[in-house]
Amino acid sequence: MADGSCWRPPRPCEAYGAEWKLCRSARHLLHHLYAFGELPACEQWRRDLARCREWEQRRSAEARQSLCESERARVQAAQKHTLVWALRQSPPADWHRPLPQDKDE
Repeated sequence: MADGSCWRPPRPCEAYGAEWKLCRSARHLLHHLYAFGELPACEQWRRDLARCREWEQRRSAEARQSLCESERARVQAAQKHTLVWALRQSPPADWHRPLPQDKDE
């Protein structure tokens, strides 16, 4: 494994291509613009696709390192989001009581 002959990219190259295509789609562009007020950054998906193809064709050590760093950064970015809701350790003491009924109806 030291020569990298057994190593495989974290995802198939088709997955990088599909992510890049999705990122550039009109629906995704409009959704991202509406949600975040800016266009999505799709360049990393294109670079990852190019690096994956370079790995498949030439087994380039630089392409391998780039793919590993990109996936590592993607995982770290996904893990740094905190939970919105505080998780309960146990149910409330009065969980079995009926819910209050509104008398305004």
